Amino acid sequence: MGSKSRHRSGCPVSISLEVLGDRWSLLLVRDMMVRGYRTFREFQRSGEGIATNILADRLQKLEAGGIVGREPAVEDGRSMHYRLTAKGIALAPVLLELLIWGAHHQETDAPCAAIDQMEQNRAAVLAEAYRRWEQRDPTPLIPPFSSNLKSRPKSNSPKGKSTR
Repeated sequence: MGSKSRHRSGCPVSISLEVLGDRWSLLLVRDMMVRGYRTFREFQRSGEGIATNILADRLQKLEAGGIVGREPAVEDGRSMHYRLTAKGIALAPVLLELLIWGAHHQETDAPCAAIDQMEQNRAAVLAEAYRRWEQRDPTPLIPPFSSNLKSRPKSNSPKGKSTR
C-alpha cells in the first residue's frame, strides 16, 4: 500500500482514476486484452484517432502504473511489444462490465447477439481473456464491431435492459 500523500484522497475509485481516468488508457487496455494488439503501430491504427505523442505518454503512464509491460518483439528485437501485466489483466471484469453497460445504455455498433452472449456467459468470456493472456495468444477475443450489424438501441429502462 502506498502513501496517501501521493493521492488526492484515499478513496479506491479516486486512486484507480489517477491511473486509468483519462480518455485513452482503458482503450489501450481494451486493445491489448480484446483485440490482441501489441505494437505502437497497431494502437495507432485502432481507429480511435489517438495522436502519437498522447499514445506514447499513455503507454508510459500505464507502464509506470504497473498495468502494462514492454518487451522486445521475438521476430524483431528492435521493436517492442506491449503486454498487460497481471495487474492489467485483472481489469478484464471491469472492461467486460463497461462493454455490457455501454451497449445497454448508449447507442453503439455492438451487435445485440454478441453482447447478450457475453452478458450470459461472463465467466466463460473472462476465462478466455485470461487464457489468451497466459498463453500470449494475440487472437482477438471478440470480432470488431461493424456498423452494418444490428446494434442495440440506447435503453431508457431503469433495469438496464434494452428496449428492442
